[in-house]
Amino acid sequence: MNSFNFENQATIAERHPHLFRPDWWNRGKITVGFGAAIALFVYGIVQLDIPFHRLSDGMFRLGGFLQLMVPPDPGSWAQALIYLHALGETVAIAFLGTLGGALLAFPVSLLAARNVVANRIVHLLTRRGLDTMRGVDTLIWALIWVGVVGLGPFAGILALICSDFGSFGKLFSEAIEAADKKPGEGVLAAGGSHLHGIRFGLLPQVIPILLSQVLYYFESNTRSATIIGIVGAGGIGLQLAEQIRVLEWQRVSFLILLILITVSSIDWISGKLRFAIIGRREIA
Repeated sequence: MNSFNFENQATIAERHPHLFRPDWWNRGKITVGFGAAIALFVYGIVQLDIPFHRLSDGMFRLGGFLQLMVPPDPGSWAQALIYLHALGETVAIAFLGTLGGALLAFPVSLLAARNVVANRIVHLLTRRGLDTMRGVDTLIWALIWVGVVGLGPFAGILALICSDFGSFGKLFSEAIEAADKKPGEGVLAAGGSHLHGIRFGLLPQVIPILLSQVLYYFESNTRSATIIGIVGAGGIGLQLAEQIRVLEWQRVSFLILLILITVSSIDWISGKLRFAIIGRREIA
């Protein structure tokens, strides 16, 4: 079998020698691309004047912090309950922010999809509005809403809603545009209206994809809710910032451990749900 493949390959090489010649042009482009990327990286390092000599001293200080963090200790059972309540608050912020952003973005994503709304002006304005909302980072939204509604989880929920609104609008509209046109055309051929084509031909295809994206963002927003809590948006991030400020490193490590366990659990659960949703879609 091996000799047959070798002889067959040799015969093909004799008939079509150009197919077996090294493509030096493509190899050269790849090499030049890698070289340009490395040169650009080095140029950026030089221009920013990054002090690499501080890295060794910083690693020693990091080791000292890690020693102070061991073992993780909440301080007392009452304090541990406060931290668990703050952790639940963070998860609630992530859940409500993700759900609110998805619900608001869904109808807007229909306007942003070319195969749903053919009006170019509506499509352009909707897309640019989503770009504007998505262009502002979640932390900036948190700072804005803390100044508007004050400290607390409500500001965190509003920050995630604003940030996810732009992201979900873009992702949902792209999923809608990538859907198969044949089911919708079949509904129209059977006498249905354009809205019927969207309801019965388009949405059944994209809903599992949208749900999968929402689950992924819920997992990601759990981490984001921790960060925005540091600027006063509530949750365990606020507790973490306070313990760092007073140099309670054992409590800091306990909070970090809680966050890691929670994020890992949500990642595992959402992964199972995403695979279940995709599996049902493929079976259907």
